[in-house]
Amino acid sequence: MCLELLAGFLTALAPARAAEPPKIDWQPWTDQIFVRARAEKKLVLLDLGTAWCHWCHVMDEQTYADPAVVGLLRAKYLAVRVDADSRPDLANRYEDYGWPATIIFKWDGSELAKRQGYLPPKAMAGMLEAFIEDPSPGPSVEPEPTVTAASKAGLSPEQIAAGRKRIADAYDSVRGGWGEVHHYLNWNAIELCLLEGAAGDARGEAMARQTLNAGVKLLDPVWGGVYQYSTDGDWDHPHFEKLMPFQSENMRVFALAGVLWNEPQWLERAETIHTYLREFLSAPEGAFYPSQDADLIQGEHGGEYFALDDTERRKRGIPKIDKHLYARENGLAVTGLCALYAANGNVEALAEARRAADWVVSNRAIPGGGFRHDAHDASGPFLGDTLAMGRAFLALYTVTAERSWLSRAEQAADFIASHFQSGTGFATAWQTPDARFPSKPPVDENIMLVRFASLLHHHTGDDRFRTMAEHAMRYLAAPAVVENQGFGASGILLADRALASEPPHITIVGSKSDASAQALFATALHGGALTARIEWFDSREGPLPHADVQYPQMRVAAAFLCANGSCSAPVQTPAALSKRLEGLWRRRD
Repeated sequence: MCLELLAGFLTALAPARAAEPPKIDWQPWTDQIFVRARAEKKLVLLDLGTAWCHWCHVMDEQTYADPAVVGLLRAKYLAVRVDADSRPDLANRYEDYGWPATIIFKWDGSELAKRQGYLPPKAMAGMLEAFIEDPSPGPSVEPEPTVTAASKAGLSPEQIAAGRKRIADAYDSVRGGWGEVHHYLNWNAIELCLLEGAAGDARGEAMARQTLNAGVKLLDPVWGGVYQYSTDGDWDHPHFEKLMPFQSENMRVFALAGVLWNEPQWLERAETIHTYLREFLSAPEGAFYPSQDADLIQGEHGGEYFALDDTERRKRGIPKIDKHLYARENGLAVTGLCALYAANGNVEALAEARRAADWVVSNRAIPGGGFRHDAHDASGPFLGDTLAMGRAFLALYTVTAERSWLSRAEQAADFIASHFQSGTGFATAWQTPDARFPSKPPVDENIMLVRFASLLHHHTGDDRFRTMAEHAMRYLAAPAVVENQGFGASGILLADRALASEPPHITIVGSKSDASAQALFATALHGGALTARIEWFDSREGPLPHADVQYPQMRVAAAFLCANGSCSAPVQTPAALSKRLEGLWRRRD
């Protein structure tokens, strides 16, 4: 009894514990959120950010912790938070607003405001109060433009000339690269300049070379990998997040530069990206993670940290890695690794590509040849996942000549055609009749689709894949699309190039167990890159998938360079084949 009295006495003397400040009750994104908003007479705020985004962290620490903002959201709003990387449909719809994106909706689902980037507490509170008083759309909400597909599946000469002019006009001739505020390694623009430079365009080669030389400042000198971009209109103010699209596509572009220019330093830079993927973004399962955070401590800029060496960085810790395993990001990684293997024969890169592809097939496949985004999707399926995997399968077929990969690429394409084709182009998500927000055709993914389906058509001879490519190209060639891309027209020019021309066609004839044939195949891969049609005809496997050329039975392994149904004389040594391939890209145009 004495102990109980003493305990009670001490408790009474102890200072009262401060009450926890109220917090935002974040909700998931569902159609029911608007049913609830109408019933509760509230507006809806969507906070769309990512796990790697520095300014998302700052906004969380400052804006969404501010008492005035918290109070307004709790009283008059339903607050919804979504990881943009987990929802490609929402990400593609609002990507023009950057992360974090803040979208305010009326209870009926109509948009009232769309804001880009960090909003400080005072500005956020003022905006929230304004829409409580008057829930009418603000100036940031404009009607969706109507896109009418072009009548022809291709760019007109005038559109091509205008696109090239926009790319040239937007180029920073002093620092290299494109973009007034953000400088980054834009893989489409660089690839276009590389290919046109190889075809004799001195200006294109100069832009590619200056940009790549300047852009190496975005390569992490300690761990490898590519930072997303630099601010301030130069290459000296990087944001340190590392995202899979930047790793995979720039690994591919560096490899292409190494091949076209025959300069080993570009392959070495591609290898530094490979090293980063292997050491930081590789999951134990054999797949790849999608990103690493820009900040060691969320909300604190990482400049001081990333200036340290490996030992000092590790003493302080490692920025958070997003441990989701998305089909899309793995497909991108596989394609980049295949490009590296084609360029330098790195067998580890090929083994990693195989493991990742096998893992996705085992863990993300859905009936009919498509793929989920994550283990469990709140929505979907999404175009980007099946498209990235189809492209990866075609890359694996190119570098291995294993026909099972080509079959998987065909299945992926058929799934895309049956689930994502819309009246104009191909849409982000599988459209359902009751969808509140119609899925828009994403420009970047329609570009990738044209290039994938066109090359698949050449590999298979099946016109249904050509039809897919043409449908996507008519969307890209619509004036409302191509004329609003700025230097982003580079991707559309690449798509038009893929559809309008026959890719280089290289065939190895000989047994796959023959060392001479293996050496010729490796040489073809190195000189042909992943945009060529490269095949290996081993008569024991039967006819090639697209038997448009009849090859002779050879007593000695040989390579043939073909075009328009006819082929060169047999080339029987790697040295002779390498010499023949030197002018391959120049002769294309």
